[in-house]
Amino acid sequence: MNAVAQFLPLILLFLIFYFLIIRPQQQQQKAHKEMIDSLAKGDKIITNGGLMAEVVKVEEDFIKIKLNDNIIVRLVKSSVAGKDEFISSKDA
Repeated sequence: MNAVAQFLPLILLFLIFYFLIIRPQQQQQKAHKEMIDSLAKGDKIITNGGLMAEVVKVEEDFIKIKLNDNIIVRLVKSSVAGKDEFISSKDA
């Protein structure tokens, strides 16, 4: 019983750490992966660099994005910060 009492604060600290830091981060990573996997042609995105673009083609590890009418570039999928439903066709 004495050994359990000594480790109880350490166990409680780990549980608090898990539920406040580790678990929410895992959920956020899962949501980001699902968002990246659901990218499709025509989606408006924002990159980690702050660029707003439109998805032209989805490849295995990359996506081709259109920055304006003349510029199409390849982007690593993990560099997508999120989808942006509020970008109008005039802004992109």
